[in-house]
Amino acid sequence: MSASRASPIDLPGVIPVFPLDSALLPPRGLLPLNIFEPRYLNMVDDAMAGDRIIGMVQTRPGGDRERPSLAPVGGAGRITSFAETPDGRYLITLTGVCRFRLGPELSAPTPYRQVRADFSPYVHDLTPGEDEQLADRDSLLDALRRYLIRRGMDIDWRTAAEAPMEALVNSLAMALPFQPLEKQALLEALTVTDRADTLTILLNIEAAGEDGDALPPLQ
Repeated sequence: MSASRASPIDLPGVIPVFPLDSALLPPRGLLPLNIFEPRYLNMVDDAMAGDRIIGMVQTRPGGDRERPSLAPVGGAGRITSFAETPDGRYLITLTGVCRFRLGPELSAPTPYRQVRADFSPYVHDLTPGEDEQLADRDSLLDALRRYLIRRGMDIDWRTAAEAPMEALVNSLAMALPFQPLEKQALLEALTVTDRADTLTILLNIEAAGEDGDALPPLQ
C-alpha cells in the first residue's frame, strides 16, 4: 500500500499512536523521527512487520506523564524510510497518509498505546492536491516574508513561489515553531486551502506581535 493508492478500506481500524507535541503529520508530509525509547522501538518493529502505519498525535492537558491525554485528531503515516544506528536507535521517515479521529483506546498488552482510528471524516486526504489551486499563495508568501524579515531569516523565494501549494503549506506548517495548540489547528484545518488560510493568520499574528501589536492567540 502506498500513500497515493490508499483508500479507507486499506487503512487499519486499529493503529499504534506516538504522542509527540509539535510533531505535525499532514497528508503527504514527510516526518523524520529518531526513535530510542524501548516502547517505541517495539512499536516500529511491530509496524514494520505489518502495515507500517503509525499515528502521530499531540497531547492535551490531563492524564499523567506516562499516559497523557491525547488530542482528538492525529495524522497517520506510513514508514517509508528505515535505518538502524550502531547504538540501536531507529531513524525512520513517516509519509502522511490520512488524518484520523481518535476512537477508544485499546487495553493492549503492548508497551505502546493503540487506538481505534476513524478515517472517514478525512477521506479527501487520500486525493492529492484536491483543492490546492484555491489557496491564496500571494497572501501566504506576503505573511511569510514579514515573519522571516522580523527574525532575520530568509528562504529560497523562487522555490516557494513555484512549489506545489500543498507541499509548501505542509512544509511550513511542520517546520515553523508554532505552539502545540496552533499546530493542532493547522492539522485539523479541513482542506489545503483552509490550512493555508490558518497558516497565513498565524504568520500575521506572529509578525504583529514582533511590533508590539500582539493579536489574540488562535483558539
